[in-house]
Amino acid sequence: MPRRPVAVFALAPWAFADVFPPDLIARLRQVVDVDPTTFTSFEGPVAAAALAEADVLITGWGCPRVDADVLAAAPRLRAVVHAAGTVKTCVDPVVFERGLVVSSAAEANAVPVADYTLAVLVLGAKRVFSRARKYATAVEGAPPDWLSGAGTGLHGRTVGVIGASRVGRLVLRRLRSFDVEVLLHDPHVTAAEAASLGVEPVGVDDLCRRSDVVTVHAPALPETRHMLDGRRLGLLPEGALVVNTARGSLIDTEALVRVCASGRISAVLDVTEPEPLPAGHPLFALPNVLITPHLAGAQGRELRRIGEFAVAEVDRLLKGAPLAGRVEPERLPYTA
Repeated sequence: MPRRPVAVFALAPWAFADVFPPDLIARLRQVVDVDPTTFTSFEGPVAAAALAEADVLITGWGCPRVDADVLAAAPRLRAVVHAAGTVKTCVDPVVFERGLVVSSAAEANAVPVADYTLAVLVLGAKRVFSRARKYATAVEGAPPDWLSGAGTGLHGRTVGVIGASRVGRLVLRRLRSFDVEVLLHDPHVTAAEAASLGVEPVGVDDLCRRSDVVTVHAPALPETRHMLDGRRLGLLPEGALVVNTARGSLIDTEALVRVCASGRISAVLDVTEPEPLPAGHPLFALPNVLITPHLAGAQGRELRRIGEFAVAEVDRLLKGAPLAGRVEPERLPYTA
């Protein structure tokens, strides 16, 4: 009887429980044998014994780095299937050099980020956050200054999208339901592809000058660090909204504090630099800034989608079908 392939999990216990509920584990067992242990370290005899039998390594949040030592201990290993977003922190380049297949569920994790982004674009353009604060702190008998909706709303506005990443493309797709003009800055998108996306390709400066709303979806690279610096934030029109669900390093925090404190623009930030911001940081006190604690990605009930993606990916791998989330090594530097 031929040997069944073996899957080993390397991720935090909470991630295993939330991403892989029992019915998904049962589905996975239809195609592989599953080692019941979840590893957050590859040290010790138990991990060594599991790696020796592993054909597929299923990683996720809290996984240890997969490097040359791990590969030496796992002679049967064919693939790393990452049940989370980026693989940059857990997959050493040697994994690609040895010819292993690497897959990521980043596409599944991008869905809630895009949903969150669209929600805050709608709410932010309506100035919901600052108006809600005014409503909550209103003094009895004072004029109801939270009621004015002059100039608010997303309808008819110009939205600038920085980065046609997985999330960026999902946001572009969702924006098609709105009567907005969409500008895109992404140096890797051709004019023909921009046309197919229904956007106008522009430079960053032009995007800042023309956009009522700017939403950031680029990777954190040396060349994208502080892409929105003081000069470019100063190009934004009065009343503009900046949304960042990508990486905090894309925006110069000190410059953002200055321009938001002046009241010229507002911001919604799910990521910051540094992250988390220290207690008492001036951004927390600004009425036109909303900061959320990096929660746009998959959480709670949304995590199941990632588990479903990973289980389906293992099935595709073993059937020899193309992988939906295959990570190509040459594209790795340009991912989040």
